[in-house]
Amino acid sequence: MLEIAVIGAGHWGPNLIRNFDNRLRSRVRWIIDCDESRLEAAAKRFPDAQLGTDVEAVFADRTLDAVVVATPTDTHAALVRRALEVGLHVMVEKPLTADSVSARELSALAEEQGRVLLVGHVFVYNPAVRWVKQRMDAGELGRIYYISSARTNLGPIRTDVSASWDLAAQDIAIFNYWLDGPPISASARGHAWINPGLQDAVFATFRYPGDILVHLHVSWLNPRKVREITVVAEDKMLSYDDMDAMEPIRLFDKRVNVEEEFVDTFSGFRSVVHTGDITIPPVRMGEPLGAECMHFLDCIENGETPNTGGPEGVEVVRALEAMDRSMSQGGKEVPLA
Repeated sequence: MLEIAVIGAGHWGPNLIRNFDNRLRSRVRWIIDCDESRLEAAAKRFPDAQLGTDVEAVFADRTLDAVVVATPTDTHAALVRRALEVGLHVMVEKPLTADSVSARELSALAEEQGRVLLVGHVFVYNPAVRWVKQRMDAGELGRIYYISSARTNLGPIRTDVSASWDLAAQDIAIFNYWLDGPPISASARGHAWINPGLQDAVFATFRYPGDILVHLHVSWLNPRKVREITVVAEDKMLSYDDMDAMEPIRLFDKRVNVEEEFVDTFSGFRSVVHTGDITIPPVRMGEPLGAECMHFLDCIENGETPNTGGPEGVEVVRALEAMDRSMSQGGKEVPLA
């Protein structure tokens, strides 16, 4: 049984603790947080775990196999580095770090140490997202033209990162997974109304290889909770609504056929719209976080390569940085560094 420490018992921490404290494959030995009230709440739910406010107690415990980091983004780099240096496997919540330089360093360090580094881009483990990936890889949609997404809600408003680093990180991870790599460039506009310097809403466009455009809208200052992605392709189109637990995917047999036509001696082209059936495929939904946590254990036990490892985490951070550079330049399209 693998021994796990969880650093960070805030909003997302208890969900991670619940999944890892399963007593079949792993158990949570340590719960660390700087907030005593959070530790008191954790003690009631997980009475067998040791509690503390000092992370060094974790790094000094040689019985541990892995650490899970669920703390503010600006603390990730130091905590992940320390854990890797003492020989622990690491799962860290997204984004990997607050800059691509430290993200690359940690990805390289994990490889050097022979340790698993998994970044918590949990939507990559969503059954609906993986279903779409399978359809894309099988060529069922045809050439991808563009993708548009919206991830909005009223709160929670964070004070450590902007809406793009909090929300867009998830969508970029999905796009990179679907399209087999990072974008070439980014352009973005956003604004901060609540906390100076931290954009509350961002509109961005990414250019991927193959002339694929991806547009996203993220906001924690919106009256509606929306988690929706539309994929427009040459042969078929689809929508993915994460808020619909029963029927998240709709596959549209819709496309535009371009046909050559002849009028006397003049030849030209016309566009013919094809509209067919709308299919709602059965997608067996589960808990993506549970699948992600079990995948982390698989990687430790069986030497598997993480689906969202260090290299994938680095690419997401690079895209986020490009968004920031573009916003600082008034929305100019900029290449990924």
